[in-house]
Amino acid sequence: MGLDASDGEVAVSQRPELAQFQCNGALGAAKRAGQNPRELAEAVIEALEDTSQFSDLSIAGPGFINISLTDEALAERIEGLRQADHVEVTPADPAVKMIIDYGGTNVAKAPHIGHLRPAVIGESLKRIMLALGHDVTGDVHLGDWGAPMGQLIAELELRQPDLPYFDENYAGPYPEESPVVMADFDEMYPAAAARVKDDPEFAEKASQAVVALHAGRPGYRALWQHFRDISVDALKEVFDDLGVEFDLWYGESTIHDRLAPLIGRMLEDGVARESEGAIVVDVEEPDDNKEYPPLIMAKSDGATLYSSWDVATIEDRVERFDAKAMLYVVDVRQSLHFEQVFRAARKAGIVGEDVVLEHPGNGTINGPDGKPLKTRAGGTPPLRGVMDEAIAKAAERLEENDLASEYDEGERAQIAELVGLAALKYGELQNHRAGDYLFDLDRFVSFEGRTGPYLLYSAVRMKSIIRKAADEGLEAGTIRPATNEYDRNLMLELLRLPEVLLRAAEHRAPNHVALYAYELAAQFSRFFEHCHILSETDPVRQASWLGLVELCLRELTFLLDLLVLEVPERM
Repeated sequence: MGLDASDGEVAVSQRPELAQFQCNGALGAAKRAGQNPRELAEAVIEALEDTSQFSDLSIAGPGFINISLTDEALAERIEGLRQADHVEVTPADPAVKMIIDYGGTNVAKAPHIGHLRPAVIGESLKRIMLALGHDVTGDVHLGDWGAPMGQLIAELELRQPDLPYFDENYAGPYPEESPVVMADFDEMYPAAAARVKDDPEFAEKASQAVVALHAGRPGYRALWQHFRDISVDALKEVFDDLGVEFDLWYGESTIHDRLAPLIGRMLEDGVARESEGAIVVDVEEPDDNKEYPPLIMAKSDGATLYSSWDVATIEDRVERFDAKAMLYVVDVRQSLHFEQVFRAARKAGIVGEDVVLEHPGNGTINGPDGKPLKTRAGGTPPLRGVMDEAIAKAAERLEENDLASEYDEGERAQIAELVGLAALKYGELQNHRAGDYLFDLDRFVSFEGRTGPYLLYSAVRMKSIIRKAADEGLEAGTIRPATNEYDRNLMLELLRLPEVLLRAAEHRAPNHVALYAYELAAQFSRFFEHCHILSETDPVRQASWLGLVELCLRELTFLLDLLVLEVPERM
């Protein structure tokens, strides 16, 4: 019609009783072209050369175009998806090299419940971006170079002063085995933090230990390496069980050698300036409608800090990986920090406008009081403990629902683990990442409603149907035109996957995938209830329905993998 093609965008109908799809672009297009929207909509319909795939093309209201497919056209499309050996997605255009920074853990500290959000959201985002064809690298970006390291070194020296790490005259080599284990940190970390507040002499010693560590004192570097190694081993164990896999275990220490040259260049180029002995970057812009304080690159005593490490990390990711997009899945309360860092990196010429720097932040996990979740003692619940509790509750629910009762103890335990962790992760991912949510494990482990266990059970039921059909010598066949509203609606639901995936990627929001997985499972449940597959007497229709089950299982398993959920073989 000589108008902008984007006005022809088609969406799933908001009024399914009227049509399957709709196009609302005639209103805006007509206004810009000075035409009557209804007449324009009529002209669009008349201009379609081939209308054989449509059972309805009609106009509603002032110019909304209602669209429905014939059952033959719909079945042909779905059969094409079944014949493919993969789930169809719309590839990202362009695909880019991307770093996703998530996890947010620190050396010498076991992860707590607050680490669940960035870890699972980041892992899901990574999988979504990979599915769309991006070249994605996930980095845990450990906190391993700040003040806590000095505090732990000083605390250990207080407790074991005779260790060779504290003897400046010791020439090495240092012991291969660490003088502490991960469990020791549970007591040392809070003790050192408390001592810093109450003992000025200890606080100064801890501060000087950080300076010496950064300067390369051999004993402190050896001790730090022990701290890091045992921490990474412990963290990997937790995250592996959670299904979260990092490609990189870099940390703040990774970019230490970049800091001095970077700050020097920023001063030389006039990007940074001295202020009361500190080195800062002015990041405020003339058109800002709120205040942006200068970003501190170095304190007056020469010490660097998180802000400077993050700027140097961006430089490292550009130079080492040629990253064109960096996503930071970190608490939303850090938004000002990241805006300052991003502005400083651009002002310094580290990244151009072609590089995406984003902070898709996450909210908090709250307890019944609406505040961040705490234990009865006031501490933050350890992630491992929460995972174990979820698995225990899942085992109870399986027993209550008489599921997996005839299997041996080992398989029941394995199923309980998959169900419990699915409950925990889906309870997280069904919420928009930026919002806070109420942690309710009893609701999460239910087999009813929008929960991880319900989705796993749905996939397992599909597997069971396929197994039973095979036992009876039945095979899936060509998907035929729908015979009722239930198989028709399931076909339409299966078509939505590519669009949902693109939306989740665009908004950096896995909850779109989580909701769609539930809607697909619910639509399958209605189909299963009304279309009695194994007892169907028409072999052509039965084979068609089995084909639908196979395709539905493929898509649902794919979606659950994007959500970091693993499906058991049976339940």
